[in-house]
Amino acid sequence: MLRRTALACCSALTLALGATACGGDPVSAGGGSKELSGQTLNVAGVWSGAEQKNFQKVLDAFTEKTGAKTQFVSTGDNVSTVVGSKIEGGNAPDVVMVPQVGVLQQFARKNWLTPLSKTAEKSVDTNYAPVWKDYGSVDGKLYGLYFKAAHKSTVWYSPEAFEQAGVKPPATYDEMLKTAQAVSDSGLPAFAVAGEDGWTLTDWFENIYLSQAGPEKYDQLAQHKIKWTDPTVVKALTTLGSLFSDKKLIAGGQKGALSTDFPASVEKVFGPDPEAGMVYEGDFVAGIAKDQFGKKIGEDARFFPFPAVAGGKEPVVSGGDAAVVLKDGKNPKAAMAFLEFLATPEAAAVWAEAGGFLSPNENVDLAAYGDVTLREAAKSLIDAGDSVRFDMSDQAPAAFGGTKGTGEWKLLQDFLRDPSNPAATAAQLEAAAAKAYKS
Repeated sequence: MLRRTALACCSALTLALGATACGGDPVSAGGGSKELSGQTLNVAGVWSGAEQKNFQKVLDAFTEKTGAKTQFVSTGDNVSTVVGSKIEGGNAPDVVMVPQVGVLQQFARKNWLTPLSKTAEKSVDTNYAPVWKDYGSVDGKLYGLYFKAAHKSTVWYSPEAFEQAGVKPPATYDEMLKTAQAVSDSGLPAFAVAGEDGWTLTDWFENIYLSQAGPEKYDQLAQHKIKWTDPTVVKALTTLGSLFSDKKLIAGGQKGALSTDFPASVEKVFGPDPEAGMVYEGDFVAGIAKDQFGKKIGEDARFFPFPAVAGGKEPVVSGGDAAVVLKDGKNPKAAMAFLEFLATPEAAAVWAEAGGFLSPNENVDLAAYGDVTLREAAKSLIDAGDSVRFDMSDQAPAAFGGTKGTGEWKLLQDFLRDPSNPAATAAQLEAAAAKAYKS
């Protein structure tokens, strides 16, 4: 359900071509009329492969509208390190697509960023729920424009596996464990868990914690205003441990999970030789299932919302990539024009049509999404409004919530390996968090 303005009346095709806005007026996209011809916009982000190709379509639409050429550089996961080195070397990109709130805040406090223009901020106020503006702001100034979102409260399953087990999508966490047991009893382990990638384990925890402890506690823990030794954390770890400790429910048991990365976890469910019936992760599971394994989303691969835990509400945890403008970039005019473009439904519709994408922009026509399942995920994200909570680990300092082999990622991998002592894990998490937030 759209919040402040009616659903965009333009068709996905019209939006993608950028011809007109609703009512026939030209779409504003940061200047228009080729006035940026001769400039080259340098954009850095984590994307590679299919995501990079699809984002290039957005860059091409900007070029068609403004005349500016574009160059994209993939940073890999260590955005902070790569961008910092480029700034020090005098080769700063103009725009960075930042995947973590904590990194955006870090950049702003290092005085690396330029606040968004009034035009871009007005578009954010018009097109986004206030929570997205909050996540893009530091000390009252708006620096980040959330262009791509992830709905991280989706559990993907094989309809064939569910049919074989005689089960339907569950409505509660307890029902999900019973469903998992039925799938396992039918001869196929229930879950493929991507334990080799610590970030997936943080997502498991966050969904349970948001539903079980509630949004107020979630916000407090995300900001380290309560300690990780809080009883709510221990309780959530205990709940998660009830799944992680049951080797029959996890493909390969704990050891197998710890040697399974995220793409492999999707393959275990939707690949040619299924090894599990379900995989928990965000809407981006659909892209791998479709592009790599030829699954028809909504038919061969479906999802149900991450179920409510212990009488709580269904959680809606999101991630996202925010566009920011670096002060040291060589093309500030083109950079800000690009962010003004990204804030429009038109820009989001380009990638929505290509697939593998959700937008937090409330005025993107749902018809722009290429399949029914993604429309459902997009609608769920938009309907959640201000109850959406951003990925907690992405709000933390990178040393705690976003670095391979250390902090929360490693400690939750250790917990997956041995989930017998949630209180001890909570104490270790607190020690690591305290050190990271202090520094």
